[in-house]
Amino acid sequence: MDTMSPAPWEIRLYSPAESEEWNDFVCRRARNATFLFDRNYMDYHADRFADHSMMAYRGGKLLALLPANITPDGILHSHQGLTYGGWVTSAAHFDANDMMDMWRVWLDVCRREGIKGVDYKPLPWIFARFPAQEDLYMLFRSGACLTESNLSSAVDLRDPRGFNTLQRRHLRQASRLGCEIRYSDDCAPFWEMLSLCLAERHGASPVHTAAELRLLMERFPDNIRIAEARLDDELVAGVCLYITGTAVHAQYIASTPRGREANALALLFDRVMAEAARWGKRYFDFGTSNEDHGRYLNSGLLRQKASYGASGVTFDRWALTPGS
Repeated sequence: MDTMSPAPWEIRLYSPAESEEWNDFVCRRARNATFLFDRNYMDYHADRFADHSMMAYRGGKLLALLPANITPDGILHSHQGLTYGGWVTSAAHFDANDMMDMWRVWLDVCRREGIKGVDYKPLPWIFARFPAQEDLYMLFRSGACLTESNLSSAVDLRDPRGFNTLQRRHLRQASRLGCEIRYSDDCAPFWEMLSLCLAERHGASPVHTAAELRLLMERFPDNIRIAEARLDDELVAGVCLYITGTAVHAQYIASTPRGREANALALLFDRVMAEAARWGKRYFDFGTSNEDHGRYLNSGLLRQKASYGASGVTFDRWALTPGS
């Protein structure tokens, strides 16, 4: 009988010299990664964050990685520049026992480095290739506290509930008006419409600048696309799509007054979701409907997403003290 103990875990800080190994793991070997964890995406705003990403090896083999940054108050974040983060784990040779062993070593490393706390944002389950929630179990085992829960709305494209009666009427209206749906590689018209829409309706601005969005589209042409709705060749509605292995996420949604009058979004989402299903994606995610770190739910926005057949998926955030 083999009584040999498994090789010990080693946690290393990421450095740019490991970018190729990191990206190969994200793209080819992980079960719960999206293109947001590719260093070509993460590092577009590297000047804003002090990177403190970690890579976990056992027997010299990379089996997990953590996209992370650290702030002057000694808090490790996973990652402030990303919608979600958490430990990204191997599709092979990794189970809950491995997570438990690695987690203990990781917390020891955090204590030795003087990290006072961990701000942890696990990957929402709809974006994982395979079930991968061992980290949630370890958060429970470590006494972590849920600090934020935002409610997103997603459609299961294999068994869609369909539009409600009102949205089916809107869909027919937009079709009768001759609304045309197309994809565009030029993000400038969409970004201009988005900026005006956010300023007028919410007093806000896009997270990305036009230059940043253009750069990311150039780096990830298969993952970031703009879908437009046009009337008489005028842009009246649009959505910026983030396309991952399992899901299509609506990163930005915008429309003009003419687009809202024509109900162009109904036709746009109908076509985009049908296209996502043809791409073999399982879910279409409309994004969260919260403000104030999840404490306020925008009921009107939530009902609009529900009218397209979407229902709830949480985007959670946990606080963990390494010394506990």
